[in-house]
Amino acid sequence: MGAHRNSPKQKSTTLKFLLDLDLRQDSSRQKHSNPEHDEILSVISYCSYTYTFTDPLESPSQQNHKCDSLLKLLSIIKLQKKPFPNDILLPLFAMISTNLFRPLPPPNTSIVSILPDDDDLVTTPTAAWPHLHIVYDILLRLVISVEEKVLREYINDSFILNLLALFESLDPRERDSLKIVYHKVYLRLHASRSFMRKAMNDVFLYYIFETDKKHCGIGDLLEIWGTIINGFSIPLKEEHKIFMMRVLIPLHRPKGMQAYHKQLAYCVYQFLEKEPKLGFVVVRGILRYWPMTNCQKEVLLIGELEELVENMGTEQYKILALPLCRQIIKCLNSWNSQVAERALYVWNNERFVKMALEAVDDVFPIIVEGMEKNLKWHWSESVRQLTENVKEMLEKMEPILYSKCLSQLDHHDSATNEEEVRRKERWQRVEMAAKMNQLGQE
Repeated sequence: MGAHRNSPKQKSTTLKFLLDLDLRQDSSRQKHSNPEHDEILSVISYCSYTYTFTDPLESPSQQNHKCDSLLKLLSIIKLQKKPFPNDILLPLFAMISTNLFRPLPPPNTSIVSILPDDDDLVTTPTAAWPHLHIVYDILLRLVISVEEKVLREYINDSFILNLLALFESLDPRERDSLKIVYHKVYLRLHASRSFMRKAMNDVFLYYIFETDKKHCGIGDLLEIWGTIINGFSIPLKEEHKIFMMRVLIPLHRPKGMQAYHKQLAYCVYQFLEKEPKLGFVVVRGILRYWPMTNCQKEVLLIGELEELVENMGTEQYKILALPLCRQIIKCLNSWNSQVAERALYVWNNERFVKMALEAVDDVFPIIVEGMEKNLKWHWSESVRQLTENVKEMLEKMEPILYSKCLSQLDHHDSATNEEEVRRKERWQRVEMAAKMNQLGQE
């Protein structure tokens, strides 16, 4: 009473699996009957019923009884020393699938509004968590204890895809459990690793290019990827470089990047740490996806660029100095004080300053123009003060060049003003000629 099985739509996805299960169970039972196994099968059968925890007709006592049954099953699995036979594993994995693979509620918060620390916005507790968390523990124990060859029969491609779909859960507790299980499966099933990486990549690409809906599990999947990248051998394989260029770099594009930026930056940093020559590709890619109106995103990207510069090879400094400094100057001229201040603090980084000096003749004119613009026009007093401090530091480092650039800037401003005056005079003459022509026609 109050219990229900999965919907027909859910059953259809594993219909062949369940038919095979029944056939194999019948044949095995005909051969022998084990009282201990019969008890386990009875518990598994009872646990295959699912509860929504939202239906008022459901019996709390039955819900509690299922919880006790799941705990009993978990205890049996932990204490089991001999491998389970197929007639136990088949219904056990079927029970796990029935409980876990279910329709998820739609997201109720726009991803655009999610900030890195706004956990409340993305936390929606799953009502059935009292049962689900035990089912996840059971699955984890099986992944750890069952032999790889046997495990591969039950955790197939379809099972893996169903696990990935659950990363859209709004409950962070469930995503944490999924993260542990998915990573353990990756470690155990060597033959499935390529498929598991590709399946995760498909989730990323769909999120980047096919939908504007939020996906709460992007950060968790990137966290898994971070541990995978950490195990890559050097030199990196071509497929791994392609993943970085076609997946990780475009992940800087979505509006909701703030929600997973920490994990994304770690993955990118891992690649650069293993192969510093990729710095050029990474930096140019980030600059390509630079936001136009998202100030919070700009602050995060400035910090990421600063960290990348610290890990890049010095041979790349001269190539990247101009595009990087041009973007930083645009940011320090931003009317948003947070963006401007974060860009100014970059100049406290010795490695960044060293990079700028590698192309000093090209970079300094842009820097001087940006500094003087801030000192004259920026509305924020704190930004003007920080700009003054950076200006003093740069003047001490390159006094002659700074003075030369300042003179060139003054000359350019003077020439621009003169041209503006001449333009206005020409326009006035045109207007006067038009008036005279109109009077002559009258």
